[in-house]
Amino acid sequence: MKNIFRKSADNKCLFTLCTLAVCIFVLNTANADNLLEKGMKILSGSGEKESREEPTNSEISNAFKQALRIGSENVVAQLGQKNGFNDDPAVHIPLPEKLDTVKSALNKIGLSSLTENLELKLNRAAEKATPEAKKLFLQAIKNMTFEDVMNIYKGPEDSATKYFKNSMSGALAEEMRPIVKNSLSSVGAVKTYNRVMDEYNSIPLVPDAKADLAGYVTNEAMDGIFYYMAEEEAAIRENPAKQTTELLKRVFGSE
Repeated sequence: MKNIFRKSADNKCLFTLCTLAVCIFVLNTANADNLLEKGMKILSGSGEKESREEPTNSEISNAFKQALRIGSENVVAQLGQKNGFNDDPAVHIPLPEKLDTVKSALNKIGLSSLTENLELKLNRAAEKATPEAKKLFLQAIKNMTFEDVMNIYKGPEDSATKYFKNSMSGALAEEMRPIVKNSLSSVGAVKTYNRVMDEYNSIPLVPDAKADLAGYVTNEAMDGIFYYMAEEEAAIRENPAKQTTELLKRVFGSE
């Protein structure tokens, strides 16, 4: 009788185990390979880190604004120092084309140093004005909508810079112009310009010439800032060394 009962109990255990195995198989067939792979990783000690989840929309938005803040701060620091514009061929500000005839006429009478000095002071004005423009860019970044950010995220590597140029150049230029105008006065550009024009107008039969220095330097300074902002944006997207925060690393994928 003992053997009969033992066999009966063993059969029940076997049936239960088989039923449980079938249920697990049915529930996990689709994930069998994945479970096996995870199990092998755990056994081998290589399964400690799971693959990264995709960044959330909020993380993408915050990362882009953070990247643009970092980029604008880097650009301001670079261009806002002495010779930031003047010694950089990519953004150096030449005399306005409207003063080409002035430059040519003064060169002929040995006064080229006057126009060279004026050109230097135009660059000095841009260098002096650039740090003052920082808060304008930071405010523009703060005002960006989620839709703006997502369009930038899905766009080319300079899409943020293009966004600023296309949608905000007018407003930024309006804000920067008085800053540049003050800078032109403080570095002596206005005084030098007046002397240049006095010397030019003293030459007989020269054509009229005039330039809006404040407007010209404002546009040139903004072009220089945008030029390097595009480079900063591309670098942060692509170069791990430029991804200086955990959020940027997560969104732009350097890890």
